[in-house]
Amino acid sequence: MTSMHKQETNTFEPPLVEQAFARLRQDVLAGTFEAGAKLKLDELQSAYGYSSSPLREALSRLAQEGLIRADERRGFRVAPISEDDLADITRMRVMLDVPALREAIAQGDDAWEADILAAYHRLEKVESRLSDGPVILDNDWSQLHRAFHLALVAACPSVRQRVWGASLFDQAERYRRFSARHRKTARRKSNEHRKIMDATLRRDADTACALLEEHILSTQRNVLAALKAAQSMQP
Repeated sequence: MTSMHKQETNTFEPPLVEQAFARLRQDVLAGTFEAGAKLKLDELQSAYGYSSSPLREALSRLAQEGLIRADERRGFRVAPISEDDLADITRMRVMLDVPALREAIAQGDDAWEADILAAYHRLEKVESRLSDGPVILDNDWSQLHRAFHLALVAACPSVRQRVWGASLFDQAERYRRFSARHRKTARRKSNEHRKIMDATLRRDADTACALLEEHILSTQRNVLAALKAAQSMQP
């Protein structure tokens, strides 16, 4: 009975590869590892306590997502941050997320609407507690922000479109965090989110899609401003 209980308990633990992947991915997105930083297996083993096998698999999966770069002779490095990469991410997000929202508005039911309202409420509650000065984005805000955007397009019938859109949203997270770290003034998006939500729930697809596209493009503009500010401070 004891061994059976132990075996059942262990089934709730994600495989080591999944654990390593989730932790590494979170730290890459959060900027714990700077852009271009070399990811050495021995240092990762010491930091996370995993063996080389699950870490290599996690690194390979992160490379497939475009969050890190793999070189057979040089190992793994965090993907660089650049204007061209940001422009590519932004272009693809507009191509995928805006049509996905239009289809979600056409297909969504009452439960979909309720999920959007709940996701917005949780995000707005967190934002209302932020200070008036520049804000360093934390994991709680980022997770709620992600949940809101995914809720908007959840009724889109294309699974691939939603999955690829979510991956691009995550790739943009590194840029959002970079922008927040180099921002000199506060940035509040709750009003933008509210307008997108209201238009979506009114089933006003043209307005909602236009607002979402501008929302995505405004992130690009803010990051570009942060990149230029960071470059101007370099010797």
